[in-house]
Amino acid sequence: MKLALKIDVQTVRGTRQGVPRLIELLQKHNATASFFFCVGPDRSSRMVKRLLRGNLLKYYGLPSLFYGTLLPGPDIGKQCGDIMRKARDAGIEVGLQAYDAAAWSNQAAQSDAGWSEKQMRLGRERFAEIFGEPPAAHAAAGWQMNLYAYRLTQRLGFVYCSDTRGRCPFIPIYNGEIIACPQLPTTLPTLDESIKSAGMEAAAEHVLNLSTNPPATGHLYTLRAELEGMKLTPLFERLLQGWRAQGYELVATRELYSSLETTKLPRHEVTLGKLPGSSETLMLQTKEFLAG
Repeated sequence: MKLALKIDVQTVRGTRQGVPRLIELLQKHNATASFFFCVGPDRSSRMVKRLLRGNLLKYYGLPSLFYGTLLPGPDIGKQCGDIMRKARDAGIEVGLQAYDAAAWSNQAAQSDAGWSEKQMRLGRERFAEIFGEPPAAHAAAGWQMNLYAYRLTQRLGFVYCSDTRGRCPFIPIYNGEIIACPQLPTTLPTLDESIKSAGMEAAAEHVLNLSTNPPATGHLYTLRAELEGMKLTPLFERLLQGWRAQGYELVATRELYSSLETTKLPRHEVTLGKLPGSSETLMLQTKEFLAG
C-alpha cells in the first residue's frame, strides 16, 4: 500500500534548513516524497496570525516576524534556487505551491479571475526559470482555491493537483462544472493539527492510528519544511518508522498518481468548509457528484 508524502515549502528558512534535513531523513528511511515550493516572496509575517491561532509560532521561529514588516520579504526562488534544484537532482519530485504562499493562503478563496491568473502564471514562470521546465503538479497553499484557479489547473497544463482535503483521488466538480484535472487530496490530519487535538506526546500516534485501515487508493500526508523539517523532525521520524511498520511504501505524489486508473476516478463536488476542530476554511472534497 502506498502512502504519498507531500512537503510544502513556504519560506527561505524552510528551504535552506528544512529541505536538506528532510532529504537526509527520507534517504535514511528509504522513502521519497514531493516538494511543493513557494518560488516568489517570503512574506512570513502574513502567516503570524494563523500561527498564533494554532499556537505554532515557536516552531517557525521569531525571525519570521520581521520579514515583510521591518524588512522587505526575500525572494525565495532567487535566493534558494540551487537548493530546489538539488532536491530535484536527488530524484525527488518538485512541484509548485505558489508564487506568494502567504498572499495565496489569505486571498485566494475570495479573489477574482484576474488576480488568480496573475498569481498562478507568476508561479509557473518562476518555477520554469528555476528548473528549466514548467511544473507538472500544483498544491495550493493552505488548501485555498476558487473556481478560476481550478479552471487554470486545466489551462496551465498540470497533470494532477493536490489542492484539497479529502478521502480519495477524484475529478473535482465546482458548482456543477467539471474540472478536468485530477485531485489527489490530503487524506490524513497534519502533525500540527494532531498536536492541537491530541497533544505533543500523542500526536504521531494519533496520525498512525488513523493510518491503520487505508483506503483502496492509499493515503496522502502533507507536511511542512518549516515544521517537520525543523522542530518537529523527531515526531516526523516516528511517523516514518510507524508507517514502515504498518507496511506502507512511502512514495512521491506522482507515484501515487501513476498507480491510478484516471479514467475511472469518481467525480466529487468541492467546497470551502471546515474540518472538525479547525478554525480555518479549506477546500474540501464532499459528496460524489449526482450520487443518490
